[in-house]
Amino acid sequence: MTRRPDRYRGAGEAVYGDVSRPDSLAAALAGCQSAYYLVHSLDRREFEERDAAAAGAFAAAASQADLDRIVYLGGLGNDEDVLSAHLRSRRQVERLLAAGDVPVTTLRAGIVVGHGGVSWELTRQLVERLPVMITPRWVRTRTQPIAVADVVRYLAAVLTLPEAAGRTFDIGGSEVLEYGQMLHRVARIEGRRTVVLPVPLLSPQLSSRWLSLVTDVDTRTGRALIDSMINEVVVRDPSIRKLVPFEPTDYDTAVLQALGERARAGRR
Repeated sequence: MTRRPDRYRGAGEAVYGDVSRPDSLAAALAGCQSAYYLVHSLDRREFEERDAAAAGAFAAAASQADLDRIVYLGGLGNDEDVLSAHLRSRRQVERLLAAGDVPVTTLRAGIVVGHGGVSWELTRQLVERLPVMITPRWVRTRTQPIAVADVVRYLAAVLTLPEAAGRTFDIGGSEVLEYGQMLHRVARIEGRRTVVLPVPLLSPQLSSRWLSLVTDVDTRTGRALIDSMINEVVVRDPSIRKLVPFEPTDYDTAVLQALGERARAGRR
């Protein structure tokens, strides 16, 4: 389902649908058994309100279409923490989708390492464009990055597991790393030397403007991501490993795969 089916070049048949236009959803869901909900709008000032309205509309349309399952990809984070607006929005979408009649399976992930992903592109571009970085304290926050191929593997597997219906799972890669460590690892893989200098007084607003100058990430998206970097995003409940058993990809391999995807995309 896409707002621009004429531009779609992926697998399957593209149909028009826009979660901000509830009247478009019935036709898009006609004949479907299940749906993956992968919608987020960080580039908008009012993204929390927009995402809430979209999730509510989709849950209602899914109920009307009598779907068997919705699978939602949300965000990691400890509910006992003071979550950023970005992560609060992810939790709200979970609740709104689950408020309908269709069973929902939620997978919560941190940074997804794969070509085109915003958080990954932020990491790669910082390393490639800034040999010396003056950064806020978030470089010492822990996260558990996951390869996009592993995310897809989990997404595909839970759809047909009856015991996954109505449940929430944490997913992550094989390593827990600080953001600063991630930057250094990417630099080493690319044969670069990166110096990271954390400072305590760099505000989120200044940080987001700085990111918009040195990367392709717009200021609003950068601000939302930076605000979330104060929250530790690691797997606390590994129960999905028993339902979907495989060895997660290590960070260096995930980075090499993402760089390979980017190289292949550049040759098309």
